[in-house]
Amino acid sequence: MARRYDCNDATDRATGLREAASAVRRGELVVLPTDTVYGIGADAFGSGAVADLLTAKGRGRNMPTPVLIGSPNTLHGLVTDFSEQAWELVDAFWPGALTLVARHQPSLQWDLGDTRGTVAIRMPLHPVAIELLTEVGPMAVSSANLTGHPAPETCDAARDMLGDSVSVYLDGGPTPGNVPSSIVDVTGEVPVLLRAGALEADELRKVVPDLEVAP
Repeated sequence: MARRYDCNDATDRATGLREAASAVRRGELVVLPTDTVYGIGADAFGSGAVADLLTAKGRGRNMPTPVLIGSPNTLHGLVTDFSEQAWELVDAFWPGALTLVARHQPSLQWDLGDTRGTVAIRMPLHPVAIELLTEVGPMAVSSANLTGHPAPETCDAARDMLGDSVSVYLDGGPTPGNVPSSIVDVTGEVPVLLRAGALEADELRKVVPDLEVAP
């Protein structure tokens, strides 16, 4: 039976974060608020848990799961060939609604789907998410909806879709909006905007003037 915790109540929040961390370590799924929409998350290094996440969403391996982290310092152990421009984007927009597609360390033992050696990675601007990520480390997190349905802005909406496939729901109240993060590919010599979301190309170009936009 799924458990739900009100993160606007200090006692419930502390209990919920503790239970969510325990669930992640057991290879179970949790729902957490972010600065964009609610996400469904699992231990990024638990291949079985990530597979369960994809199953819960009705999503195939051809759409790999992004990874959320609690600190930019975590990048050092996860990515390789990370350019100076990529670090400038991190400095300017993290924590926040910017996802970077980078080459992951080939030694990492994880299976996020068919990533072809890359990982989509972000540090969200939400205190509940940051606390959980700081406690458990990198998490595979995708929007907490069934594939083809709107991404949820409330915990209720996430629970209505995912039910008992999730062990712990952390209810942080409505999210600021359903505008997704912007996605920039930093695997090449020039950053490429793959998806404009909360950040438009003009704003990103203030930091990386040679940013290109994918057709």
